[in-house]
Amino acid sequence: MLKKEILHSVKVTAISIFGFIIVSCQGEEDPVIPVIEELPEETNPVDETPEEVTYLLPDIDLSHWKVTLPIGRPTEVYPPEILNYAESDLLKPFMYNDSIDGSLVFYTYPGASTANSSYSRSELRELMDPDDLSKNWTFAEGGKMKGTLALDEISKESDGDYHRTIVMQIHGRLSNDQRDMIGAKDNNAPPILKIYWHKGYIRVKSKYLKDKNATLQEMLHTDAWGDDAGYNFDTYVGFDPFTLEIIASTGKMEIILNESETYVIENEDMQKWGVFENYFKAGNYLASKDEGSFAKVKYYELEVQH
Repeated sequence: MLKKEILHSVKVTAISIFGFIIVSCQGEEDPVIPVIEELPEETNPVDETPEEVTYLLPDIDLSHWKVTLPIGRPTEVYPPEILNYAESDLLKPFMYNDSIDGSLVFYTYPGASTANSSYSRSELRELMDPDDLSKNWTFAEGGKMKGTLALDEISKESDGDYHRTIVMQIHGRLSNDQRDMIGAKDNNAPPILKIYWHKGYIRVKSKYLKDKNATLQEMLHTDAWGDDAGYNFDTYVGFDPFTLEIIASTGKMEIILNESETYVIENEDMQKWGVFENYFKAGNYLASKDEGSFAKVKYYELEVQH
């Protein structure tokens, strides 16, 4: 009997404890189980930025050049206006960038010409002092011009041969005193050097003094000088880029093609030429007045040293 009572008491106690545990658990807040959402697999974002375009520009400082155009009487553009050629409506038809190959293009056709020529040009003229055309250089002072260029397009003559164009020059100039001495109307003197693109070759033309005994005053006249026979470099440049360098010094001119072929003019005529001032020219001076003729010359680099 006692045994049954004890067992009964144990059961009651166990039930009470179990009930207490249940009640206690029900009295607490249920724990929050976080919901983990599956994220989509990471993908590389599509780059919608357009492909970068590279624009090439010529390596030419125009702060000491003016340009003559085949329009007007003709038209000349000086610094600082020439520096903005890419934005100039006046210049853009004749002088513009080719941003694909990084060249400065000079385009010309028969049109307006200068007072001492019958041909037209889109050509640069060196300005040692942009504010003073009277400041030039002599052979004794010396000068160097080097350019990388190419003939881009040129028209043909009726016989199918290409026209020719002058791409570089050394032009003579009378000082003001010399002009007044011979009573000239301007400071013009002959070009002592013309370099042509001629049928795909580079042709050099210079001058000689007709009378080696001419006085100083006599040799200042343009007609005192004649054209020499000229010289053709052996290399065929065609329409590919090439390098030309001109080095002028006392009694001497040196013309270098592609840093490998050299032609030197060094004689009494060059010594006599020392009386003149000079300036460099570069660009496109078309030697044709044929209807429909034209030329495009590209310059990639151009520099002058004195």
